[in-house]
Amino acid sequence: MLRKHLTVAFSKEVMATAFRVALVVGSILAIINHGPKIYLGTLSQENVYQIIITYLVPYCVSTYSALKMFQRVKDAECRSSNED
Repeated sequence: MLRKHLTVAFSKEVMATAFRVALVVGSILAIINHGPKIYLGTLSQENVYQIIITYLVPYCVSTYSALKMFQRVKDAECRSSNED
């Protein structure tokens, strides 16, 4: 089961979608949370770490959502094959 989930999580489609989501959502959140410091160029090392995490969170959420959908599709396939 874990191997299947990792295969899905690291598939090109899931990674590409998660990257795009992280790019859009992470950028919006980084600007909201750190906009003035980004504009003024006064980011501390701590701020940079926070921004990296800001991008990682939507990437992980998108990947998790894809895994949950994969699991639901597999469960539905199992139920429909058992009904036959």
